[in-house]
Amino acid sequence: MANPSGYVNLLNSQNPIDLESPEANWFASQVPDESGVKERRKWSPTKDKILIGAWLNTSKDPVVSTEQKADAFWNRIVDYYNASPHLVGTIPRKLRPCKQRWARINEQVSKFAGCHDGALREQRSGQNDDDVMKAALDIFFNNNGYKFTLDHCWRELRHDQKWCAS
Repeated sequence: MANPSGYVNLLNSQNPIDLESPEANWFASQVPDESGVKERRKWSPTKDKILIGAWLNTSKDPVVSTEQKADAFWNRIVDYYNASPHLVGTIPRKLRPCKQRWARINEQVSKFAGCHDGALREQRSGQNDDDVMKAALDIFFNNNGYKFTLDHCWRELRHDQKWCAS
């Protein structure tokens, strides 16, 4: 039955989104299903690690080095990502979702790296790595108002010069 007033109850027409989560649905890429309707695909920790590996390998390529335009650089990353044997049987990702996810990873890991460095500087005698990690997570939350959920990314990137303590 049609609604004569034109009123649409938006609370019942939307899927719930956890606005507190930095991994909210708008960071998932969209792909059409069998009916042509786009569905969102989330990034798993495994897929994040593959993207990180693709970015690191492409950015440190001694043959091409920095002698490449941004489009060529990102096309190589996407090709490397989609060629991963861990992704066999999955729908390939396109350039835009990969760039967006990398931007998210880079931003969050950079922020957390600073928090971790601060926690290391404040480390007291008797504190172990777990204590430092907890302190860094607390600093991140206090600075940003949400929990850091990309620790799997930080663990992949933390020894790279860009994310290391100075």
